[in-house]
Amino acid sequence: MTTLPPPRSLQAVINVDPEIMGGEPVFMGTRVPIEIFWAYLEDNAPLDEFLLDYPTVTREQCLALLESAREKVLADARAA
Repeated sequence: MTTLPPPRSLQAVINVDPEIMGGEPVFMGTRVPIEIFWAYLEDNAPLDEFLLDYPTVTREQCLALLESAREKVLADARAA
């Protein structure tokens, strides 16, 4: 099992600015929409393929986003 790095604050990973991509959530420091990342995962594309196609996004950013999503799902499940 791969150990993920400690989670980063989503504010350090995601940027929402009306001046960038019309306010669509993007990876911090890029113009790459978060939605594209999820679309790659839904299409079963490997993370490395996404990173090759969008070199301004870092592996650390992707892993932090996944870790945050995991934590949210587990917290919601425990609260249910």
